[in-house]
Amino acid sequence: MAWVYLILAGFCEVGWPVGLKMAQRGDTRVAGLAVAVIFMAVSGLLLYLAQKQIPIGTSYAIWTGIGAAGTFLVGVLFYGDPASPGRLLGVALIVAGVAALRLAR
Repeated sequence: MAWVYLILAGFCEVGWPVGLKMAQRGDTRVAGLAVAVIFMAVSGLLLYLAQKQIPIGTSYAIWTGIGAAGTFLVGVLFYGDPASPGRLLGVALIVAGVAALRLAR
């Protein structure tokens, strides 16, 4: 169950930067801040639960890796962020690192 918590925490980690991006617009400022705070709290709680069984270094790296790659993807798909070959390579390296941490024993 700890790995489920960790993966969900990583997905929630994407929510708070999106909320902060929403908060940059005047018409969605309050909603964006609320989204950011809620996702921060849920992500943190799920990470806390995951770390009861998963080592801290592994869980933190996977949590931030999912958050970074997911936020990159949201930025490209919904906010017009660039998807240059170098940026795609960087995200691929993050994903490879997360996979290596999960597979290593």
